[in-house]
Formats: sequence, structure tokens, C-alpha cells
Amino acid sequence: MKLGELASALGAELRGDAELEVTGVKGIEEAGPSEITFVANPKYAGLARTTSAAAILVEPEFPEISAATLRIKNPYHAFSRALGLFYQPPAYPPGIHPTAAIDPTAEVGPEAHIGAYVVIGPGVRIGTNATILPHVVIYPGARIGSHFFAHAHSIVREHCILGDHVTLENGAVIGADGFGFSKNELGHWVKIPQSGPVLLGDRVDVQANACVDRATVGATEIGAGAKIDNLVQVGHGSKVGENTLLCAQTGLAGSSVVGKNAILAGQTGVAGHCTVGDGVILTAQSAVSHDIPAGKMISGSPGFDNRVWLRAVTIFQRLPEMLRRLDRLEKRVNAAEESGKGGQE
Repeated sequence: MKLGELASALGAELRGDAELEVTGVKGIEEAGPSEITFVANPKYAGLARTTSAAAILVEPEFPEISAATLRIKNPYHAFSRALGLFYQPPAYPPGIHPTAAIDPTAEVGPEAHIGAYVVIGPGVRIGTNATILPHVVIYPGARIGSHFFAHAHSIVREHCILGDHVTLENGAVIGADGFGFSKNELGHWVKIPQSGPVLLGDRVDVQANACVDRATVGATEIGAGAKIDNLVQVGHGSKVGENTLLCAQTGLAGSSVVGKNAILAGQTGVAGHCTVGDGVILTAQSAVSHDIPAGKMISGSPGFDNRVWLRAVTIFQRLPEMLRRLDRLEKRVNAAEESGKGGQE
């Protein structure tokens, strides 16, 4: 593809040779003379002057450099779109593999691709243009919208409801039983029935080996546009707002509530029955056991205001030095006191 064609496809302003041939997309440090890259983070701006890339996607006000530039308001998103122009995933034409087991009462919309050893249970409803890859299992009574994409070994449990354009990566489990047990009179843990389904909104992505548990009563709800990363655990009865990101190894205990447009970075945790407000950011490895108002940035475990946490971490790193200074000060004070006692005698 010529650089001018790429600029036109992305809606970017080109400053450079429109006839330059582009063959792919790579990161700024790896890109070669026939590949494009991008700069969205200011800390990589200096690399734009030394990169071997054919062209760089940058913001409109980015300074002039020797390399060709494609200027656009959101270079990171444009980079994503460019990847889609050069990388073509496998195509899955409509058709049902002969080993698939589809209950006669299930309804699958037209243009579906059903792979080998897929199991679709009684009463399931799936919309148009579904792609269901090998060994996916859809339990009885599930309701799934159009353009469903289920990678191998993902599972949708009984009576869960999924919107349009939902993607499940390998091993994702929607609607497994929540972790609910009560003790009987003998002191034995007895399983509590998990009767409530999971509700996934439109455009929800659930990455590999993540689990969204069904509810004891009511429902576990994931809002439209939310993205759930690998190895995330969403506990029973939790509610996650629209366009929220739950990053790798995050865990929500049962009945957690997370608002819209929040970002829970890797290995964060939310205690049960806590509410995390709209737009909150929990930085990596943070944990909260109390409600967090909207718009806050929280760090640490137990979590508190990020700005205070940054100061606290700075002080923590100085503790050994401060302890040494305190020891020296105590020795001088003790020596002065002993000297004063000797003079009085």
C-alpha cells in the first residue's frame, strides 16, 4: 500500500512522499524503512527523530521531523486501524461442522460459522453472523445477540444474556457459579444455589481465562463497551459500568459495583459490597475495601489518594537513611545527657 493511500484510508494529513510503499506496522524501535509506527506517549517523542520507520502517526501539532508524518488527532487509535489494514485474521465462512451438537430447540441466526465439537444446548437463541470456534459450549437457555465471536473453549452458562458484538477469548467463562457457601448445623460448608444469570451489554470483550460469575439472586451485570482482560475475576452479583476496563488479574469480590469509564489496572482488588465511582482509576496492585467517589485516582493496599501515596512511597524509600540519622541523633542526645550528669556530680 502506498503511503498516500494509507493516509486517505485513515483520514490523516500526510507530510511526506505519497508514493512511498508501506508493507506493515511496527513499534517505533522496531519499524523499518517500509513500515509505519506511531507516537502517542510523549516519552517516546525523541525516538521519532531516530526511528527507521517510513512514516509516523503523530498528533497534528507534533514538530516537523525528517521522517514522513501522518497527522491525526488520535494516533494510537489510527495505529490500531492501520493494523487492521495490514493484518487479516483467519476467515470463518458460514457453515456448521458435522461434529457440532446443536439441540433441535436451539435457534442460530443466518451466516453463522459453527466449528468442530461445539455444543449448543436446548432453548439457546443466537443472532446473525455468529462465529463459534471449536469446543465452545453454550448452556441451555442462553440468549446471545448478533455478531457473537467465541474463541475455542469459551463457555456461556445457562440463561445468561449477551448483547451484540460480544467477543469471548479462549477459555473465558460467562456465568460459572459464584463462590457462595453457608455453614449448616454440623459446621459443613453447603453450596448456595447461584440462580441469577450474567448480563453482558453490547461490545463487551472478555479476554482469555477470565471469569464472570453468575449471581446468587438478581444478576451480574457488565455494561456496554466494557473490556475484561485475561485472568480477571468478577464475583457474583457485581455490576460493572459502561466502557470500564478491568485489567489483568483484577478481582472483584461479590456484589462489587464499579461505575462507568473506570480503569482498574493490573492486579487490583475490590472488596465485596464496595462501590467504585465513575471515572475512578485504581493503579496497579491497588486494593480498596471502602467506597471510592467518582473521579479519584487510588493507589496502594489499602488504597488511598494517589498523590498522597506517591509522597508516602518517596518517604518509604528514605526510611533506612532516616533511621540512621535518628540513631545518630539519639546517641548525641544520650551523650549530652550523660555529660550533663557528670558535670553536676
